[in-house]
Amino acid sequence: MSDPRAALEAIGALPDTEIDIADAALQLARIDAPRADWEGCRAHLSLLAREAVDFAAGIADDDAVAQAAALADLLAVRNGYQGDAETYDDFANANLIRVIERRRGLPVALGVIWLHAAHAAGWDAHGIDFPGHFLVALAGGRAPAAVDPFGGGALLDAAALRALLRRIEGEAAELRPGLLAPMSVRAVLLRLQNNIALRRHAAGDVAGAAACVGDMLRIAPLEPGLWWQAARLHGDLGQLAAALRCLDRFVELVPPAQAAQAQAAMQALRSRLN
Repeated sequence: MSDPRAALEAIGALPDTEIDIADAALQLARIDAPRADWEGCRAHLSLLAREAVDFAAGIADDDAVAQAAALADLLAVRNGYQGDAETYDDFANANLIRVIERRRGLPVALGVIWLHAAHAAGWDAHGIDFPGHFLVALAGGRAPAAVDPFGGGALLDAAALRALLRRIEGEAAELRPGLLAPMSVRAVLLRLQNNIALRRHAAGDVAGAAACVGDMLRIAPLEPGLWWQAARLHGDLGQLAAALRCLDRFVELVPPAQAAQAQAAMQALRSRLN
């Protein structure tokens, strides 16, 4: 599809199980890198998928540890994908095109590539919304394996997960239920794109942050939190009519008990329009 935003809207109409995670991330990346060789990146992803099929030969569907080792060999060793600890906050680390070109990225951007390869191999894999550090789980069989794409695919046992959590939340942090819950494909894509939105907002580029959230809404039009976020950004930009439209959509998507704050905000915006 020639227009990446039209592609995102088409993705937004799909059930989560039918979304091609790498292709969706590639469409998001095209918006920020319109002159980049996205078709070359797509060809690279296709090659990775074919190689993943070859690497999967002889590995049992219930051997998550062997699957993780094969993916680490393919992606980290043979293709050189690794985390960018030196320029972590560089916008390029959250753009899949630039990640493929540089073989460097944020945990979630690298995770998209890991999930792409794992799914091509026919393995059960999903993202983990771990605090401050995206992880991938290979979930098939006897003992699911949590891996760190940023760290070259290192396997993380309970002790390693606890140590990672304490680096983020402090020395008193302990593993708790829900930390390793599976993420949907949409949720992974939103976490990827939210890195860009947050960085733009922190840099004072409110309009850029609003545009980024708008693209997130194209793939997740039923996510009320995004409509609320978009409303606040449009309000900050003085785009009151757009903010009202976003709040109106938010109210449509949430239960009445959650709509009161939005309705009060809408009333305040209407008074400013008058």
